[in-house]
Amino acid sequence: MKVEIWSDIMCPFCYIGKRKFESALELFEHQKDIEIEWRSFQLDPSTVSQPGKDVYSYLAERKGQTREWSVDMHRNVVEMAKNEGLEYNFDKAVIANSFNAHRLIQMAKQQGLGDKAEELLFKSYFTDGKNTDDANTLAEIGEAIGLDKAAVLEMLSGDTYTNEVNQDIAEAQHIGVRGVPFFVFDRRYAISGAQPSEAFLQTLQQAYSESKMV
Repeated sequence: MKVEIWSDIMCPFCYIGKRKFESALELFEHQKDIEIEWRSFQLDPSTVSQPGKDVYSYLAERKGQTREWSVDMHRNVVEMAKNEGLEYNFDKAVIANSFNAHRLIQMAKQQGLGDKAEELLFKSYFTDGKNTDDANTLAEIGEAIGLDKAAVLEMLSGDTYTNEVNQDIAEAQHIGVRGVPFFVFDRRYAISGAQPSEAFLQTLQQAYSESKMV
């Protein structure tokens, strides 16, 4: 059974949702029968990469507020992440357009490394404060998960995997995805957002059961 996950690596709830889904998957007795496919989605395609500007300052400027206000707004998200064993350092996170990161994910998917790419990109963005729109950084991430560094740099120098990213985004619009994370189970059920692990487990069980009845 396939589970498709539309996600954006700059979406804080997507990383949290990944952990909650993984917790459910660990409890699912047929987890070895589950194929996971990560799909591309951009929360804000118009984002301009701004190395040197952190998320707190970026949001404060966009909303015409103080940096302290922005820190306070993010506090609950930081705690939610902490509850899932994740460390969010918004003071280090670099504002970056995620399109090239999605191209890397698409490349990784071709070699069965989509989940590893997603995981390391999340960590690079939210925890390590790396610029996930920088070609050398993306090449290092690719190399860390098992891709050829030179091949990643060559891919990024052209428009390879651009169509794949755009097709994922178009399909998301077609099926009515309005936000991410968005989980689709065997094209039977869907869960939107970082829901409790119990909700993921219940849906896994229901979708799997129905898939075996066909």
